[in-house]
Amino acid sequence: MNALLKAKSAYSAAKAPTRTAKNFEYEVIARVTRRLITAAQKGRNEFAELAAALNDNRKLWSIFTADLASTGNPLPDELKLSLFELAEFTRQHTRKVLQRKADVRPLVEINTAIMRGLRGGAS
Repeated sequence: MNALLKAKSAYSAAKAPTRTAKNFEYEVIARVTRRLITAAQKGRNEFAELAAALNDNRKLWSIFTADLASTGNPLPDELKLSLFELAEFTRQHTRKVLQRKADVRPLVEINTAIMRGLRGGAS
């Protein structure tokens, strides 16, 4: 590899946006939320797709609760408690959606609120 190619590859890596933990969390939540919305819009005929998206959302919230419970989590206790409560609501509401007794919208709204928080409250 010649010097010009080495320089180009070194600078191209620097141009790539820095991915923070918040950015990564935002992207994952956004991806799962889009899947929830898309599957819900397809209706009852594509319930398996909705169930898969709900399962992924439930897994995501399980990961969040494990992180919240870890000793190294720097979030304030009050915020942790609120997030634990949201996680519990999400778990219970997901079960109701899977039983076809509730709508997916509250789960989408919760995820969207979390995404806004990760972006600093921006809409």
